[in-house]
Amino acid sequence: MDAQTKLELEAAAFRRLQQHLITDRPDVQNIDMMNQSGFCRNCLSRWYQEAAKKVGIEMSKDDAREAYYGMPFDQWKATHQTEASPEAQASFAKSHT
Repeated sequence: MDAQTKLELEAAAFRRLQQHLITDRPDVQNIDMMNQSGFCRNCLSRWYQEAAKKVGIEMSKDDAREAYYGMPFDQWKATHQTEASPEAQASFAKSHT
């Protein structure tokens, strides 16, 4: 496989993951993703920001989140994010010490 095709397939896989997490499964909470897999949508937006910086594009955290979520993060939270259970919060605190 040539480098351009590999790049295009990787980009397509990222877009499909993004669609899955943003459109298909907005009910899955970021804290639950962090507790189960060690990353969440916010991590993906941060990685997007870091990739932009590597090619000379300055992007704020808010800009990166809006690019990833397709809307301002505050709007995403108001629409999709629920209060984390005490158990989820405890699990998160335990794994992030």
